[in-house]
Amino acid sequence: MSTSLTSQSFSAELWHDACGIYAAILAHPFVTGLSDGSLPDESFDFYVIQDALFLRKYALALVAVADRAPEAACAEMFARHAADIVSAEMVLHRSLFAELGIDLASVTSADEAPTTLAYTSYLLAATGTGSYAEGVGAVLPCYWIYWEIGKHLSRKGSPNPRYQRWIDAYSADDFSGRAREVIAEADRLGGEMPAAEREQVRRHFRATSRYEWMFWDMGYRRENWPL
Repeated sequence: MSTSLTSQSFSAELWHDACGIYAAILAHPFVTGLSDGSLPDESFDFYVIQDALFLRKYALALVAVADRAPEAACAEMFARHAADIVSAEMVLHRSLFAELGIDLASVTSADEAPTTLAYTSYLLAATGTGSYAEGVGAVLPCYWIYWEIGKHLSRKGSPNPRYQRWIDAYSADDFSGRAREVIAEADRLGGEMPAAEREQVRRHFRATSRYEWMFWDMGYRRENWPL
């Protein structure tokens, strides 16, 4: 990981808890397949649809964090990020849908895969019932892990133009800027957090980091409901 962290920072604690999970994500055939072009088109197509469904609820989770923010600047930041998902990341998905011949209406009516539903349900519960700091801990891995993967894959590139466009989106300055803002907010909160709440934030960060691995795996396997 190339992010600059001090050993005393709260974000360093969080990342230390999840560094093994991140290593497993980098080694997953979905991620390696993005860079070497070996990822099956069907897996990428499935992932893009599920990611679009995920992002709608992730934006709601960010709004919930904004609602619990104790300061106006923090509320504005998370509300802005929620809007950015709609205006930027969903634009990426729509362009990919057009190339794939996927009708937007079919995406809207698609079923969430089991992992998508489990992950978004966890996020909405954590951000809707926990403290502001717990919400920050729950949503942070999606920012951070995607940013790290975007940087990692941008150094490798991809022979597949669609995969390269995805890599470019998550290694772009605007996305890295959002990730840095939330990492900085986690560090600010860590300096004044009671021990019990600190452990809750760490628990949420570990859980949603695991869900990140599961989401890549779900896409690769094209996970479906057994019944």
